[in-house]
Amino acid sequence: MKPLILIILCVIAVTLAEPRVAVTVYNDNLALVREVRDLQFEKGVQTFDFVDVAAQIDPTSVHFKSLTDPDGLELLEQNFEYDLVGLHRLLEKYIDEKVLVSTEKGDVYNGTLLSSQNGDVILQSDGGGIRAVKSGTIQTVEFPKLPEGLMTRPTLVWLLRCSHAGTHESEISYLTHHINWHAEYVAVVNEDDTALDLAGWVSIDNKSGATYEDAKVKLVAGDVHKEEKVSLRRRKDMMMAMAEAPQQFEEKEFFEYHLYTLQRPATIKDRQIKQLSLFPSQTASTEKLYFYDGQRQQNKVRVDLQFKNSQENGLGMPLPKGKIRVYKEDEDGSQEFIGEDGIDHIPKDEKVRVTLGNAFDVVGERVVRSTERISSDTRKQTVEISLRNHKDEAIEVIVVEHFGGDWEFIGDTPEIKEKTAYKVEFVVEVPANGENVFDYTVLYHN
Repeated sequence: MKPLILIILCVIAVTLAEPRVAVTVYNDNLALVREVRDLQFEKGVQTFDFVDVAAQIDPTSVHFKSLTDPDGLELLEQNFEYDLVGLHRLLEKYIDEKVLVSTEKGDVYNGTLLSSQNGDVILQSDGGGIRAVKSGTIQTVEFPKLPEGLMTRPTLVWLLRCSHAGTHESEISYLTHHINWHAEYVAVVNEDDTALDLAGWVSIDNKSGATYEDAKVKLVAGDVHKEEKVSLRRRKDMMMAMAEAPQQFEEKEFFEYHLYTLQRPATIKDRQIKQLSLFPSQTASTEKLYFYDGQRQQNKVRVDLQFKNSQENGLGMPLPKGKIRVYKEDEDGSQEFIGEDGIDHIPKDEKVRVTLGNAFDVVGERVVRSTERISSDTRKQTVEISLRNHKDEAIEVIVVEHFGGDWEFIGDTPEIKEKTAYKVEFVVEVPANGENVFDYTVLYHN
């Protein structure tokens, strides 16, 4: 039984082991990569090529240490080599050197390479003759060997001092650009527009020039400030703090941001958009709102859906910035697209408002009926608003009016829903297949 117990414990240990690659992705085209690798070092001062880093790495952000012998390994110098092998670079490196060129027709030319501008090859034969070969006719170019200084992969070349030879479990972390994430939400509203089912997804777009196999993935939602120039010491301190964040899978506050940690390891391939479920479909009550802003929309009446992001309403998870696509089920059971909108980061217990479009059967009209100068510093203006509802049900329209300077209403106005120094929202009932016309008068003081 003891060997069996040992095998079971070993399997559990392997299963629970932390991934050796962790990627924390931010909203602003930036990611923190942390890797643990077993590296073989000799004793003494040596150079070491650390390969398979992101092509878009910020080399000034690299932090490296030996977990096996932290005090016995010292990094003396670092160079980021990103001059990668390619036909254009090979031709540039082989100017004044011998090459062999084959064409699609089977012709073979051997000579000294004089020029390779725009891919066209100009050769000088041993006899002194000059031959130009157009890039579109070239099938192969043969080079004697790989020129010095070209790399097959982006590589960090280190000069380091090691006190003890052998295998070192080593931690490497760095910042890289060209990897981003954003949230996407799918909402399906019910028949009478009083409830919706909301599901959240995240999309990770990786153009960093590296693939991260079986990585622990974290997503940071928030607006992280980055200086154009940051000292190397400060970058290292910042990255170590990030790397030491708790590893539990949960949404949680992290500094002034929110951190989302994926439950399982995932592979993020280079040049891939990966979609992951943020949360399963949740049902929340919602309300449909009509807005008329005659100063900005002329005759159009906007339609919004609004719901509260709270536990009592079936939600309550901080929602990262992203796009919400809204669908509604037709009588035949098919779901039809009815609009989409972008949202900013939404904390819990705040309202979410999604603009879907303009109402087809509701029309507004705004007319300035009169403007009168009362005194040298005061003028009076009367505005008339008409709302026409061609639907078979009564609706409530929120009328938005904008003001500037020092102003005040005189006389009656509709019910005021919200009032600020620059804007007022009136609440207006419009009967089914009917019209509501009202006016208001405002005094402006210069």
